[in-house]
Amino acid sequence: MSKTLVISLDAMGGDHGPSVVVGGVADYLKAHPGSDLRFVVHGDAEGIEAQVRAHRLPADRIDIRHTDKVVAMDEKPAQALRRGKGSSLWNAIESVKSGEAAAIVSAGNTGALMAISKLQLRMAAPGLERPAIVASWPTLRGITAVLDVGANIDCDAAQLIEFAIMGEAFQTAVHGTKRPTIGLLNVGSEDMKGHEQVREAHRLLRSGAFDLDYHGFVEGDDIAKGTVDVIVTDGFTGNVALKTAEGTARFISVLLKDALMSGLPSRLGAMMALPALKKMRNRIDPNAINGGPLLGLNGIVVKSHGGASAYGFGNAIRVAGDLARSDYMTKVSANLKRMTTVLEEDDAGSASGTGVEAVQ
Repeated sequence: MSKTLVISLDAMGGDHGPSVVVGGVADYLKAHPGSDLRFVVHGDAEGIEAQVRAHRLPADRIDIRHTDKVVAMDEKPAQALRRGKGSSLWNAIESVKSGEAAAIVSAGNTGALMAISKLQLRMAAPGLERPAIVASWPTLRGITAVLDVGANIDCDAAQLIEFAIMGEAFQTAVHGTKRPTIGLLNVGSEDMKGHEQVREAHRLLRSGAFDLDYHGFVEGDDIAKGTVDVIVTDGFTGNVALKTAEGTARFISVLLKDALMSGLPSRLGAMMALPALKKMRNRIDPNAINGGPLLGLNGIVVKSHGGASAYGFGNAIRVAGDLARSDYMTKVSANLKRMTTVLEEDDAGSASGTGVEAVQ
């Protein structure tokens, strides 16, 4: 029997609060009947208890911790840091800091989650400045991890390499890819394309100094193709790509619905194609891939979509459990130390006229 893991949950975050969070626990336990996960749920005890009763959840699986204090969805990170102590979000993260829980899941305010997590848990390595948000992106080949998708607007070469290291470990732990291929998002595949930091990261990754299966530069259309298993980019580009993809998916869904409902023949055709349409909908449903970890923290923090359903929140719980049971933290820590050594050697080699690439 595997060791029991405790997952800490912020019950008051997101658009729906305890109904989705506790519903997500119920959905997860139904989908994983053999799981031995336990949950510490932070928030309004009365509301949480009502949902536990409604879903007929076993009392020994859920420990309810009451607090009246909530971080609002529109609260600025600085305000959350000043006034958030004792809130459901703060207390949920504190459970990870104390070692009581192996991971925390919240659908709450992203900026506040990031700020409070960084304050309490700290970064996993001295060189890391901010955690990166990773998105699990449905593609023609399966699921591709894309990071960063919003946390770090400007990134230097070292940060991009950090993302590659963390993204590879995440893809293995959560999506089961044994040796993920990694691509660096750029405006073209040629070596001279892109800005200086992207080209420098490309040079270092291509040198073979890191134990990564580096594919090279990829372009925007390679994301949906599934050309590689992990795509690395800065938070500005990644967030624009993510929001564009989400908007395009909604646009196509509306057009498809309008076309299928445009007349009796179309409706009859839609009825015949219903199983295939449901399969397609499930492939692109955000709830099916919900749960974006904040990578780089000295602890596991998973962000759920604020509007996620119970099914979606249950998937975020699964991501947290998979990461907690994996060797993700150990692997990332070891590779980040290796990266620091490689960069120091490269700087020394550059000063003397020989860099990492020159000595390969």
